[in-house]
Amino acid sequence: MRVGLGTGSTAAWMVRCLGRMVREDGLKIMGVPTSQRTAQQARTEGIPLTTLDEAGWLDLTIDGADEFDAALDLIKGGGGALLHEKIVAAASERLVVITDATKEVAALGAFALPVEVIPFGLSSTRAHVDEVLAGADVMGREIALRMADDAPYRTDEGNHILDLSLRRIGAPGALSLQLNQVPGVVENGLFVGLCDRVVIGHGDGRVEIRDGATGAVTHERIDFDERENIFRDDL
Repeated sequence: MRVGLGTGSTAAWMVRCLGRMVREDGLKIMGVPTSQRTAQQARTEGIPLTTLDEAGWLDLTIDGADEFDAALDLIKGGGGALLHEKIVAAASERLVVITDATKEVAALGAFALPVEVIPFGLSSTRAHVDEVLAGADVMGREIALRMADDAPYRTDEGNHILDLSLRRIGAPGALSLQLNQVPGVVENGLFVGLCDRVVIGHGDGRVEIRDGATGAVTHERIDFDERENIFRDDL
């Protein structure tokens, strides 16, 4: 299978587990990483890698999320890889999100929405984004330039990220389209209509699986070494 490998703290555990399956169980996959950080980890774990251009189309992408709602719409980009993550997700037959129950919200927006912008004309782009928010169905309009130490954060493409504190997003699809029409905006962290399945892990080993196409909800229980439970309560 050609598998997109997500970015972030939960996705890092997924890459670790896939690497073990490749080394110990003979799992045969070709990974497409969504960030330089994920690529480095996947190589360390022994996962064969290729590029999206070489793969063409992916069977599956597995990633985390910063928020998800009942429609399985997402906010992603807390790890700074939203552009690559969205490109890879859109080029996949299925997008499966792995997460915990704390990431579920009634309405997206509690987590700051990342918007990737080019450095040129940053002040102008920021002003246009603010104009979009003034007419959008949101509860907040705070805009912050993401920093890394004392300098603006740089994505793998060399761009900056504006984090929008919106509190509640009433129409995620409409806002996504409006933000992407702003000159200087490359992409935003609203993943609308892309997620096919959410897998929710709990600290006691319960797993809830929600299917976006059918609305079906199934439950499983996993037996595991407690030391490897990333959802346990004391973390």
